Amino acid sequence: MLTEKIDAFAAYLRENEKSAATVEKYARDASAFAVFIGNREPDRELVIGFKQYIIDKGYAVRSVNSMIASVNAFLEFLGRPDCRVKSLKIQRQVFCPEERELTRAEYQRLVDAANRKGNERLALLIQTICGTGIRVSELKFITVEAAKRGEAVVNCKGKTRTVFIVKELRKKLLRYCAEQGIKTGCIFITKSGRPINRSCVWREMKNLCKQAKVNPSKVFPHNLRHLFARTFYGIEKDIAKLADILGHSSIDTTRIYIMSTGTEHRRRMERMRLVC
Repeated sequence: MLTEKIDAFAAYLRENEKSAATVEKYARDASAFAVFIGNREPDRELVIGFKQYIIDKGYAVRSVNSMIASVNAFLEFLGRPDCRVKSLKIQRQVFCPEERELTRAEYQRLVDAANRKGNERLALLIQTICGTGIRVSELKFITVEAAKRGEAVVNCKGKTRTVFIVKELRKKLLRYCAEQGIKTGCIFITKSGRPINRSCVWREMKNLCKQAKVNPSKVFPHNLRHLFARTFYGIEKDIAKLADILGHSSIDTTRIYIMSTGTEHRRRMERMRLVC
């Protein structure tokens, strides 16, 4: 059965220096596929059937494509590239839904709410992600040494990039370290001294929603990265530089980050005054 080959697939991904999150996701999707086909040998018809199965289950197009990418990688590992299937075509969105976009005012309210709760670590963590554009998984690279230098060297997805820490953020980070007695290493740590993890950040941010009066659907760490991207692009108008700063391999990914809302898009169309 294919389920017996999942561990070997995960080991193969790790050998190819895939991130822990990628290994976990690919293995999970490959397991779902293995369960779907049971004792049968994989062939293209079965893979197409799996693709239709997850579509019928109501998965979003991006989720379907993400799972198909995992299954295709698994098939490559099994030596069956002939069974791979195409992903669903997605028409590029012109603007992003307003209910998903975190505004600058809402970001400020989240920081204020964290401070009112006495959670200085969370308030500073939110500002660090939004002020540098890093991923929540990259917080471990924000160290005392990096704060002193004014820049952090981030290793993620097999790539290394330098992330600048602006003067005001440096002061806040170093003051926090002095107050908490953190002399070296990672700044955002748990009581046991380990780097804070994604689920903890996500949970603490969600707990701010009611007090900050921000829709919970907008409150998650990655949305802070999107706010950084939109703000940077609004000033610089340089998508290639922004892609480098965010650590993106493709500018197409960066385009998703800088989409304006429907309201903003409509306002621009109104200013065109093309209707007599």
